[in-house]
Amino acid sequence: MTKSSIAATGRGYLAIPGPSVMPDAVLQAMHRPSPNIYAGELIDMMPDLTRDLRRVARTDHQVAIYIGNGHAAWEAALSNTLAPGDKVLVPATGHFGMGWADMAAGLGVDPQVLDFGKQSPMDMVRVADALKADKFHEIKAVLAVHVDTSSSVRNDIAALRGVLDAAGHPALLMADCIASLGCDAFEMDAWGVDVMVTACQKGLMVPAGVSFVFFNDRAAAVRAKMPRVSRYWDWVPRANPDGFWQYFGGTAPTHHLYGLRAALDMLMAEGMEAVWARHDLLARAIWAACDAWSKDGALSLNVADAGDRSRAVTSLYLENGGGTALRDWLETHLGLTLGIGLGMGDDGARTSDGYFRLGHMGHVNGHMIMGLLGGMETGMRALDIPHGPGALEAAADVISKG
Repeated sequence: MTKSSIAATGRGYLAIPGPSVMPDAVLQAMHRPSPNIYAGELIDMMPDLTRDLRRVARTDHQVAIYIGNGHAAWEAALSNTLAPGDKVLVPATGHFGMGWADMAAGLGVDPQVLDFGKQSPMDMVRVADALKADKFHEIKAVLAVHVDTSSSVRNDIAALRGVLDAAGHPALLMADCIASLGCDAFEMDAWGVDVMVTACQKGLMVPAGVSFVFFNDRAAAVRAKMPRVSRYWDWVPRANPDGFWQYFGGTAPTHHLYGLRAALDMLMAEGMEAVWARHDLLARAIWAACDAWSKDGALSLNVADAGDRSRAVTSLYLENGGGTALRDWLETHLGLTLGIGLGMGDDGARTSDGYFRLGHMGHVNGHMIMGLLGGMETGMRALDIPHGPGALEAAADVISKG
């Protein structure tokens, strides 16, 4: 008799940092015929949908919706506020900070990158020095990634606002919350963020394909002075449409809107503070397990200080290329998929065999995290990867105490 793989049955677990696990309620909401895009419930749902998006972002200001991924939101934010030749400051802490800088360069904007590496948050002293050196205020915006999905570094956006204010610098503060929104605590208005970009496939728990740009009155005033913004990227008609089609620059992403409505209902029912607390608890359980494994083994957390870590994604390192070996074994034998080490190679490569990532964002709970950790320990045992004892007990202790 042929031995069957235990990964061949049951439900697989996609534990990558986006697209995240999609709730059944979201998938069921999307499983319907195409609706009328000229009248009816789809049009009627938009005011409440945009209201609840603003509630997740903690803002009373405006939101524009784009049919595109997070890179589309990057370009939309830049296109509405910056012209060729403008300068921006980019304090980067990983692959995606560098990516947003590259997007700006592609639009003719001049990015001044402060590279803080891949294991530490922004150094606010260095940021302050760069702003003070800009005596003629040539820097028009600061592009800051709240959580870099590659490195799992979480940056203090409120502190960055404080640095701008202390320097008396008028640059717009732009925050990339693609990995963090709906997972890590974020307060757009309270933290003084002028523009925030995010996408639907992580903490918002909807299949990839829609992104969002939130902007306040300061950013709107900059947009009003722009000599030209392309019809498609212009956020003015999307945020203040005269007709339904203007929300999207054309045909609506119909099924995504139904899924988003279901996801927002789930977030509103749980409450954002509770959502943040859940992510914090589950992240701490993961870190406790990783600390136990690392005491007598080959595994290490990429970010040393827990205060600098994302609550949505954890970047890890295994010696001797063990990250790829562990990922391959888990997917083949357990149906558990972990994230690649995106952009973590020493030579700037998009992947590294040593690094890998855990996604713990959106639709996750305690038993899923314990299953993820149990799977990892099984894989390390199967591959004879050295690891310390007591990891599952440490994680269970964190979750049991709440």
